[in-house]
Amino acid sequence: MFEAHAQTPSVPSEPATVDALAATAPDTVEEAVRVDPAFVLSKVETWIVGFQRLLPNILVALVLFAVVFGIAWVVERSFRRWADKHDRSNLGAVLGSFVKWVILLVGGLLALTIVIPSLNPGDLIAGLGIGSVAIGFAFKDILQNWLAGLLILIQRPFGVGDQIVVNGYEGTVEWIETRATIIAMYDGRRVIIPNADVYSNAVTVNTARPTRRSQYDVGIGYGDDVEAARAAILDAMRSVHGIEADPKPEVLVWDLAGSSVNLRVRWWTNSKRTSVVHVQAAVLEAIKGALDSVGIDMPYPTQVVLFHDQTEETDGIRGEQREGWPKRPGREAPRSVRQLAAGRRTDRSDGEAVPGSRGGNGSRP
Repeated sequence: MFEAHAQTPSVPSEPATVDALAATAPDTVEEAVRVDPAFVLSKVETWIVGFQRLLPNILVALVLFAVVFGIAWVVERSFRRWADKHDRSNLGAVLGSFVKWVILLVGGLLALTIVIPSLNPGDLIAGLGIGSVAIGFAFKDILQNWLAGLLILIQRPFGVGDQIVVNGYEGTVEWIETRATIIAMYDGRRVIIPNADVYSNAVTVNTARPTRRSQYDVGIGYGDDVEAARAAILDAMRSVHGIEADPKPEVLVWDLAGSSVNLRVRWWTNSKRTSVVHVQAAVLEAIKGALDSVGIDMPYPTQVVLFHDQTEETDGIRGEQREGWPKRPGREAPRSVRQLAAGRRTDRSDGEAVPGSRGGNGSRP
C-alpha cells in the first residue's frame, strides 16, 4: 500500500553517488512515505479478483467442512449412546469428544487444501512442529493426564459415584475428565486430582463391594465374665437397624491389656459412608447400654506405682527382694536397716551372739 520515496542501494560504490542520495533524501517521515491511491486501488482490485477466483474453492471447502462436522457430531453421539447403553457414560464422553476433534482437524486440513491448492498438509504439520521433541515436552503433563484418564475409564477400577480415598483425600467421584478426576469430599468441598496422580498412586475404593465391615474394641474388667459380655453385646446389636445379617456380627477376645480385657466387635453394613457412620454410632450406644444393664465394668486405664524401700534388709538379695509388694504369705515383712541395727544393739546388751556372727566374736557388717 505504501511506496518508498527513494531506494537506497545497499553499498554505494562512489562518493558522487553518496552525495546525490544524500541531497535527495527526505527530511521527514511524511516525505519518505507517501500513499499512492493508484497503488492502493490496484492492490484492492488484485485481492477482489483473487477472491472471485477462489470463491468456488471456498464454497466447496465450506460444504466439505460442514459435511465433516456432521460426521463428527454423528460419531460423537454414537459413542455416547453406546457408552450410556453399557453404563459407561464417562468413557463415551471422553472418547466421543476426542474422536470428534480428530475428525474436525482432518476435515479442516482438507478444506484448507481445497482453498489453497498449493498447501501441503504434511508441510503444515511439519511447520507447526507437531510430533517434535519440543512439543512433546511442552504437552507432556497434558498428554500424561489424558492417557491416564483414558486408562482409568477403560479399565474402570472405580467409576462415577464410587467413594474412594487417594492421596489422603476421601470422597465421592463426581466426574472423570480428560485431565483430572473430580471428587466431592464429605464436608462439602471439591478436590481436583490429576489423572496421572490417581493412576500412579494407591486408591482405596470403599464402595467396591455392596457391604463393608466395621470394628470397634471394647474393654471390660478382668473380674467380669467374658461370655456374659459377649452375649450382652450380640443381643444389643440385634436391635440396631442397618447391620447385615450375613455375615453375622461377632465378638472376639482380642487383647489382654494392662487394665482391661479388650473385645473386638465386628459387624457388616452397607458400604456407603453414611451407613457406616450412623450404624457405628448406634452400635456403640447399644453396647454401652447393654454392658451397663448387666453390671459389666468398662474400666479406666489403671497404673500401679510401687515404692521400694532401699533400706530393707533384703535389698539386693535375689529371690527375697519384694520391690514394694506386700510380704509373702506365712512370712514376716522384711525389716528396715534401722530396725535391724536396733535389734543388734539389743542383742549386744544382753550378751547374746548377733545373728550372722562368726564364732560369737563379731557381726557381719
